[in-house]
Amino acid sequence: MQQLIHGFLRWPLVIRILIMALAVMSTCGVMIHYLEPDTFPSFFDGIWWAVITTSTVGYGDFVPKTAEGKTLGILLILVGAGFLSTYFVMLATETVTTQNGYMEGKTAYKGKGHVIIIGWNERTREIIHQLTSLQSSCDVILIDDSLQKNPYRNNHVHFVKGSPFKDAILQKANLSEAKIALVTSDQNKDEMTSDMNTILSLLAIKGNQPSLHTVVEVLQKDQVENAKRAGADEVIQTNMQTSLVMMNSIISQGMSRTILKLLNHLKGNNLKLISVMDEHAGATFQSLSAQLLKERVILLGIKKGENTLVNPPMDVVVETTDELLVISN
Repeated sequence: MQQLIHGFLRWPLVIRILIMALAVMSTCGVMIHYLEPDTFPSFFDGIWWAVITTSTVGYGDFVPKTAEGKTLGILLILVGAGFLSTYFVMLATETVTTQNGYMEGKTAYKGKGHVIIIGWNERTREIIHQLTSLQSSCDVILIDDSLQKNPYRNNHVHFVKGSPFKDAILQKANLSEAKIALVTSDQNKDEMTSDMNTILSLLAIKGNQPSLHTVVEVLQKDQVENAKRAGADEVIQTNMQTSLVMMNSIISQGMSRTILKLLNHLKGNNLKLISVMDEHAGATFQSLSAQLLKERVILLGIKKGENTLVNPPMDVVVETTDELLVISN
């Protein structure tokens, strides 16, 4: 009995109040049936009267006639109505607290197959926009320590406030069930500090979930190798990529707009790597290019291990372990 009481006390307060209110109404409903069997011919009629009386609706279809019945009705109103009112107040409070916790990044995410993005900046904003536009059912978990509330009202964007290198924060993001994690650089800090925080977050992610595919953004060239040593599956060196785009614009004016259009998936131009199908293995780059062109797929190059050959010799043979660099809609 004592264990049962202790177990009951560990339940959420709103559940305990609801159970006590139901118990009071049921007890009074049974008692009124015994006190006035002619007025309340069944247990259900008694319980119905108790519920209506407690909720202060008062239909008047069942009314106690005796002094004992009226006294029970007074006790029911004083006790039962208090329990029921408290329940609805607690329920409303719980709802508001849950909603505020969701907006303020205090609520844990319970889904799976989601994308985790660490750091809030303009790059993150654009990535989330593209993801939610291309894959409306894809959930994005945004982890950031500087935001005060979720910048999105979209149900598919869940905000977790906190430092990404803390295990408790990663657990709130349900890291073990995630599909991929992206760590962006904090450009409010100097490049060295930003890259150190990025690698620290990467170590925390890989320490908790070594098999998770991770993409990290680094600013300094010297930190690329450190990111790879920490387990990054892909390293994006922002400064180098930006410099290359600028250089192309110097050499060929207007190239920056062309590159952005090529990389913008919302425009229908998908630059991507695809696996080599069995029927394509052993074909030359020239023959495979002609074959894919009939399917409106442009073959740009071949990725062999860590090396990517863009516009390789026409007689290069495609193997099953290769990946194809293509443009496809």
